[in-house]
Amino acid sequence: MTRYQVRPATDRDAEHVAAVHATSLQAAYAGAVPPSPQDLPMAKRVAFWRDAIEYGEPFVQVATDESGIVGFVGYDRSRDPKSKATTGEIWALFVLPRHFDKGVGLALWDAAREGLLEEGCTDVTAWIALLNDRAMRFAELAGFKRELASARTAVHGSVKLEEIRVRRTLN
Repeated sequence: MTRYQVRPATDRDAEHVAAVHATSLQAAYAGAVPPSPQDLPMAKRVAFWRDAIEYGEPFVQVATDESGIVGFVGYDRSRDPKSKATTGEIWALFVLPRHFDKGVGLALWDAAREGLLEEGCTDVTAWIALLNDRAMRFAELAGFKRELASARTAVHGSVKLEEIRVRRTLN
């Protein structure tokens, strides 16, 4: 298994984070969601991640190997309006497809869990599209449980996806 280093993202990482994000999304939804002309243009994706990294909203950490950035995680307090102040949220966790099933996601999850604990969070949530089997398996293996009553339809570009919130404690 390749050894991955996880570190806080810097401004210089925004383009790589945006590329990992786009590539991973394409792989996750290939064949299930058609590409859309309204998909977020790369320049806007880079700007989003640059702002996130600069302002720490969410906190962004990247996983690297000898080839460079291979994945990232964004996490912060929960954005759900009725959540407790001690609830964190994984806003994003993406890995390049060639690094699937090699421990990158686990290394990123460990970094996010540690960061959320340092922020005083006691539990954590994430929203996962129901058709993203890989993400759902990963979350369940990491101890997350589905909150069935949370199912919602989210609009991503021109595509509507059914999502469900998953939750676990941070002990």
